[in-house]
Amino acid sequence: MNPTLAASLSALLLSSCATLNLTAPSDDGSTSSYIESSTGDAAIDAGAAVDDPLDAIVPELETISVGLAGEDPADIGRYLLARGAGAPRLSPNGNHVAYRSNLTGVPQIWIADVESGQSRQLTYGNGVTFFRWAPDSTALVYGADNDGNEQEAYYRIALDGSEEALLLPAVTGGFRAFGDISADGKTAVFASTERNGLDFDIYLADLDTAETMRVFDGTYGYQARALSPDGTKLVMSETVGEDSDNLYLLDLESGEVETLSAPSPRANHTDGGVVWLPDSSGFYVSTNLDGEFAQLNLYNVEAGQRFPVDPALTTGEGEPIGDHVDVNLCGEDGRYLAFAVNLDGFFDLKVIDRTNGASLPMPRLPEGVYNLSCHSGSSRLAVGINGWRTPGDVYVIDLETKDVFQAYASDYAGLNPNRLVRPESVRITARDGVDLQGLLYLPDDASRTADDLPPIIFQVHGGPTAQSMANFDPIVQYHVDRGFAVFEPNVRGSTGFGRTYVTLDDREKRRDSVRDLVDLLEGLRADGRVDVDRAAVTGGSYGGYMVNAVLALYPGTFKAGVSLFGVSDWVTALQVASPALKASDRIEYGDIREQKWIDFYTENSPIRLADQIDVPVLFSHGEMDPRIDIAETEVMVRALRANGIEAPFVRIPDEGHGWRKMKNRLFYFRRQVAFLEAQLAE
Repeated sequence: MNPTLAASLSALLLSSCATLNLTAPSDDGSTSSYIESSTGDAAIDAGAAVDDPLDAIVPELETISVGLAGEDPADIGRYLLARGAGAPRLSPNGNHVAYRSNLTGVPQIWIADVESGQSRQLTYGNGVTFFRWAPDSTALVYGADNDGNEQEAYYRIALDGSEEALLLPAVTGGFRAFGDISADGKTAVFASTERNGLDFDIYLADLDTAETMRVFDGTYGYQARALSPDGTKLVMSETVGEDSDNLYLLDLESGEVETLSAPSPRANHTDGGVVWLPDSSGFYVSTNLDGEFAQLNLYNVEAGQRFPVDPALTTGEGEPIGDHVDVNLCGEDGRYLAFAVNLDGFFDLKVIDRTNGASLPMPRLPEGVYNLSCHSGSSRLAVGINGWRTPGDVYVIDLETKDVFQAYASDYAGLNPNRLVRPESVRITARDGVDLQGLLYLPDDASRTADDLPPIIFQVHGGPTAQSMANFDPIVQYHVDRGFAVFEPNVRGSTGFGRTYVTLDDREKRRDSVRDLVDLLEGLRADGRVDVDRAAVTGGSYGGYMVNAVLALYPGTFKAGVSLFGVSDWVTALQVASPALKASDRIEYGDIREQKWIDFYTENSPIRLADQIDVPVLFSHGEMDPRIDIAETEVMVRALRANGIEAPFVRIPDEGHGWRKMKNRLFYFRRQVAFLEAQLAE
C-alpha cells in the first residue's frame, strides 16, 4: 500500500465526525425512516460526543459513501449492509418463518411466508434478543433489552402484528434466559437472577395473566431447557464451565429434582439442543459424555437410562466424526430426527426416519453453518444457512413430499457473491505437539495489488470456548477483496475439536492458547502463501484479551492489534463479571475468591505486562457492556499512551457487548479497517 493511501486511512481513523441515512428505532418504540442511496450518500445521527479524558472517538454525524453497486473492490459499507435472515424459526404449522434482521438499524423480528417468500416486519421497538413461536402459530413471545444491557423484558405479539402485550417488564439485576413454552401455549419457563442479582432461579410465567412463580432456587448457572409436552417435567442444566454442564430433571408437580448426569471430569449435554418425544416418554440430547465429540443420545424417563443412538444411523461408513448439533424432531409423532454435523466449521445436514432408521437424501444446500427448525406435527424442516457466500438464506424442505421452498434469499447490497472467498481448513502442529486448526482466506488474483505475498490479519474468536466457522463475515470478506489474507484461528480451548481440546487452556494453561497464535503464525510462514512479517491480530471479548495478551507476551510477532471490549485485568474482570459469566468462570479460570487465583492473575493479566506492548493498538468498548466493564479497556488505553504507544479508543455510548446497531457498525468498522490497512501498508 502506498504512503498516500496509508495517510488518508489514518486521517479517517482520527476523524470524529460521521453519515449514512440510517436511524434506529428509539426506546419508546417509535421509528424513523431508513433510506439507502444507491449513489452512496446518506446520514446517521448517533448523538453528540461525550467528554472523555481519554480523548475517545465517539460516533457523531459523518458523511459516508458506499460507492456504486458492482464496483470492485466494493466499499466496506456494502459488506456491512449485506444481510440475511438471523436465527430463523419455522412456525409449528409450517407456514411461516420468523427471523431477525437489522434492516431498520437494530435487530427486529420479520415474518416470511414459506411458499411465496414474501417478508414483512413484525416488531418495531427495542432490539429483539430472542423469540419463540406460540404452539398454535398465531403469536410469538420475544425479548428485548436496552442498548445491550442484557436485562430483558418479555413481550407477546400476534402474527399479524395487530396486538402486542408486555408480559414481564425488565427488572434491575434481572438477567434472564428464556427456556420454553408449554405445549398448550399457556405457560413459559425461564431462568433469572432477579431474586438476588447473582443466582439463576427457574420461573414459570402464566402467559395470560403474566404472573410468575419461582419453582426452583438455583445457584449460579441453572438454565431451563425444555418442558415435556404433558407439562409435568422440565429438563434443566447447570453451567459448570463455558463448554460444560450438568443435566437434571425437575418434576413440576412434586418439585423433586433428579440428577441425570453430573460427571467428573466435565461434559457437555445441551449445546446441541434438548427435544422431547411427543408422548413425553423421553428426550434427545447430544452429549460428549462418552467420547470426544457430542453424539446423539435418547434419555428414557421411565427407565431412568440414557441410550446412545446407533452410530450407524448418524454417521455413514467412512465419514469423519464431528459434534452433532441443533437436534430437532419433525413430522407426525416426531417421525424424523434432524440434526447437523459440525466438521471443521462446515455443517452437514442429516435427517433420519425413526420408523425404519433410514437416512433421507437431502437437497444440495449452500456451505456454511446451519440453523434447523421444525415441529412434531409438520413434515416441514427449515434450514437457515449462514455461510461464507451466504449472509442468511432460509430453505424449507418438506420431508414427505420432498418439495423445497426458499423462504428467504440473502440480500448482497450490490456485492457480487461470486467474488466472495471460500475459507480453507488449515492444520498446524504447535510446539508442544498439539494439533491446531484455523480457517484461511486468501485473496484471489483479481484482489492482489502486487506480486508480493499478501499481509495477514488474525481474527481471534471470543469465548474462549467458541469456534471460528465458515459463516459470512463482512469484515473478513472486505479485507480479502482488498488484497489481504485473513486467518481465523481455533486455538486450544476452542469447541468443535473434541472434549479434550477444550480443556487445554484451563486455569494455569491459559497462556498456552496465547502461544498458539505465535505457533500458527510460524506455521503459516512455513506454508509460504502469506507475508507473516506484515501481520496484525484482532479480536473481541475473550478475543480482545488474546490480542492484549499476545502483544504483551510476544512483542515483535505482530505489527498491530485491534482489541474490542477485551479483558485486561483478570482479577477485576472475574470479580465484576455478569452472573452468566460467573457461572462458568470457575472451571475455566479458577475461583477468583481464592487468594491463589488473585495472585496468579495479578501476575499474569495483560495490564501487568502492558509496558511490553510496542505496536499500535486500536481499542473499543460499549458503555452499556454488562459482561466486561469498560474500565478493562480504559486502563489499557491509559497504559499504552503513557508509554508513548499509539492507542486510539472508540467508545460507543448506546451499545453493550458488541455492536448490534447498524449505525454503530458502519461507524466503527470503517475505522477498524482504516487502522489495519494503514498499519500493514508496505
